[in-house]
Amino acid sequence: MQTVARAAQAKLSSRSKTYLPREHGATAMLLTPIFGVAILARSWRWSELAVLVAAFAALSAKDPAVVLMRQRFVWKQRSPESSVASRWLVGWGVVLLASVSMLLASWPLTAFVAVGAGVAAFACLAIAVNLKNRQRSTLFQIVSAAALTSTSLATCISALGSIPRWCWWFWALMAIQTSAGILVVHARLDARIALRKATGGSHQFRRAAEAALGFLMCAALAAAILKNVWIGSALVLAAAGYTYDLIRQKDPVSLQMPLKTVGQQALMLSTLYSGLLIAGLW
Repeated sequence: MQTVARAAQAKLSSRSKTYLPREHGATAMLLTPIFGVAILARSWRWSELAVLVAAFAALSAKDPAVVLMRQRFVWKQRSPESSVASRWLVGWGVVLLASVSMLLASWPLTAFVAVGAGVAAFACLAIAVNLKNRQRSTLFQIVSAAALTSTSLATCISALGSIPRWCWWFWALMAIQTSAGILVVHARLDARIALRKATGGSHQFRRAAEAALGFLMCAALAAAILKNVWIGSALVLAAAGYTYDLIRQKDPVSLQMPLKTVGQQALMLSTLYSGLLIAGLW
């Protein structure tokens, strides 16, 4: 009886499950460049909204797709969770198909094919990495930062019909900042794990984060040489904020800070950074 009750409860729980983006940091990386480019482009077209909807739908579809792939290659049997995931995947797929159809009608064909191929390649990579539980791979995190912030390029195509040089710079600057932020957050996770272990933990992400901060400062120096105060200030702000976080990670009390609070602080820093970039590229 207890087994039947647990099975019924699991089935009911799976039915109430929703597949919306759970990673707020990834959602911010995806959406912030869209709004930044929409401001910098100084023009509005309906296809920019299609980019926003397509990006959100693609990100939302990842989790149900991973569940179904795990059912196919790992679990080898159907579960109530799989049934719910399939319905959500179909729903997000319809939304994605509708928004992509709008982009096909308004974008140059070569741009549509190039962006579509890139999105498809990253989607396959993300699902494969999740199936192997390698989401914390440093290389994958960096690729994710570049892929998610590339919504800036898609928005530029919708707004202007092409990608001017300033948009490439905006994408690159957003990508290096988000990459550094990802590494700093994972360094905090490693530090929290090490705090619970008597033998200590891995410093892989901390070293990678320190290298990323060094790169940010080199980029800030280059911006200073080019006399772009706003972009230089943005890079210094990001480097200073992440350096402060790495310093706090040596304090056991600071490591107890809820990750939600850490994420809110990182979002505030990213928003200020984006605002300074917009001022520098205006």
